[in-house]
Amino acid sequence: MPTAAARAVIADAPAPLPHHKRSELRFITCGSVDDGKSTLIGRLLFEANGLFQDQIATLERDSRRFGTTGGEIDFALLLDGLEAEREQGITIDVAYRFFSTARRAFIVADTPGHKQYTRNMATGASNADFAVLLVDARRGLLEQTRRHAAIVSLLGIRHVALAINKIDLVGFSQEVFDEITVAFKLFAAPLGFALITAIPLSARFGDNVAAPSTRTPWYAGPTLLDLLESVDVEPDRGSQPFRLPVQWVNRPSQNFRGFAGTIASGEVNVGDVVIGAASGHSSRVARIVTFDGDLRRAVAGQAVTLTLEDELDIARGDVLAAPRARPTVSRFLAADVVWMDEEPGVERAAYLLKAGTATVPAVISRIASRLAVETLEREEADSLPLNGIGRIHVETTIPIAIDPYDDNRTTGSFILIDRTTHRTVAAGLIRESLGVAQEIHAHGQDVTPATRAFVKTQTPLVVWLTGLSGSGKSTIANLVERRLVAQGFHTMLLDGDNLRQGLNSDLGFDALSRTENVRRVGEVARLLHDAGLIVVAALVSPFRADRARVAALLPEGRFLEVFVDAPLEVCRERDPKGLYAKAEAGRIKHFTGRDQTYEAPVAPALVLRTDIESAQIAAEQVVRLVIAHARGAVPGGDGAQL
Repeated sequence: MPTAAARAVIADAPAPLPHHKRSELRFITCGSVDDGKSTLIGRLLFEANGLFQDQIATLERDSRRFGTTGGEIDFALLLDGLEAEREQGITIDVAYRFFSTARRAFIVADTPGHKQYTRNMATGASNADFAVLLVDARRGLLEQTRRHAAIVSLLGIRHVALAINKIDLVGFSQEVFDEITVAFKLFAAPLGFALITAIPLSARFGDNVAAPSTRTPWYAGPTLLDLLESVDVEPDRGSQPFRLPVQWVNRPSQNFRGFAGTIASGEVNVGDVVIGAASGHSSRVARIVTFDGDLRRAVAGQAVTLTLEDELDIARGDVLAAPRARPTVSRFLAADVVWMDEEPGVERAAYLLKAGTATVPAVISRIASRLAVETLEREEADSLPLNGIGRIHVETTIPIAIDPYDDNRTTGSFILIDRTTHRTVAAGLIRESLGVAQEIHAHGQDVTPATRAFVKTQTPLVVWLTGLSGSGKSTIANLVERRLVAQGFHTMLLDGDNLRQGLNSDLGFDALSRTENVRRVGEVARLLHDAGLIVVAALVSPFRADRARVAALLPEGRFLEVFVDAPLEVCRERDPKGLYAKAEAGRIKHFTGRDQTYEAPVAPALVLRTDIESAQIAAEQVVRLVIAHARGAVPGGDGAQL
């Protein structure tokens, strides 16, 4: 049962508020290993009458079996529920507990202190509004203490309780308490915390947890529970601009089309004008549909389906927003990340980026800096190790709707996912959009890609021929376009060598120039695709990630990768443009096939073995592939008719 002092405090508390009127506080406990985080939460639950009698009985039994407190109740066992945690006496995963007092309801996350579980700590902090940062009074500030403080700040938590625990083991010394408090506040000055409240406490014995301790007469501040009940951290999401990340386009019948999702911020009313951030098209809200019936008004946190007066081209991943306060739509982001994978993060590495309901291919274009957790200084780096914190620049294949994390935690955060294993490798916080895109928004167009395709009576495609120089790409592409035109198709040929005479004349052949070359051609191909054309592109395009970015610019099934496969020896022997000879003579640097690796497609739509078949036969195979895709159902749907 709670201590006598705690019972007195509870008895003097005001009458409980009804549950639906109690504010809710989400907070975490964090800090270095063995600082007593699990014990503190267990003690809080115990002192706040947050345990049932059967839970107390179980805890007493488990304390005798697993406890580390000499037969007394070991409160850490309330949180360390995994068998491995109990055997090792550590916290591995995030444990959530729910409890309430007369004044407030709480959701608390007990996060691991070990360095190798930093990713779990960041996960717990991402959903919190307040942090209890524990410090062992005997050891003071440690590297992991500083790392957790930095992560808490990065994740936008602005209110912190510095819980200087185990004060009983230093004789309840005010000198020790003051020394640690001053050291932390000096360290944390650059982190931008709005409130740091230092509290001397003993989680094991309950000093200053729920009731003031007679053993710290020199401390006149609040107990931890007092602070948790009174601190004002409620983010006013209702006053922020309206954001609804579209989770699902709900179309159960021809007569209903709604955009479902959870409102991230702001409010929306029937009759309000909203805009699709990606398309730039706007319409008025016709209905706000919920499971419990239609509403006239909905606010942040509510799951709703909006129907609009007009048919807009909006898909999962887009964001409905207030027209005069739109999110930025950009492909280039600067972000702070916490690296969570054993494989270091490096420049040019390709991942999937998940932001809200959108998942798009992305590349780390630059590692701008790494944070030194001891000093909070940013230092130059070419990689991010496990648990590293750094600033990176990210390029996505298609623009996404974003806000700075400080403005909106929902639309300002993302994760990076390994494309092969689907592991989460990093958690990111968007700081800004790079370039001029942040001031430019898409303008709606009445003539849509579907309309243009309908007029041309064909399904637009991008046929991307990739392979070594000399493999026969340009020859085959030319034959393909000639035969398609003869059959009445509307086409455009993009040849890599020809484009280097104009659009890409400023680029070399190093890896970054190769990537930029493919990016530009991919953007042109996308525009021509939207014009309703069948685009035949012939480029070496040696890197898989670059080709994947182009594919992601287009609707599913509209990018056909054709591997023009010829052995390097055959290509060197052909050398139709003398490029291999120039590379051997040192006149062309970074030449693919000599200085630079070619990454062959993993699952191309077609493989052409030009060492054993003629260009005419290869071209015919491509033509048959195109016809199979382009002469199916003519694109129609919304907006297809003029």
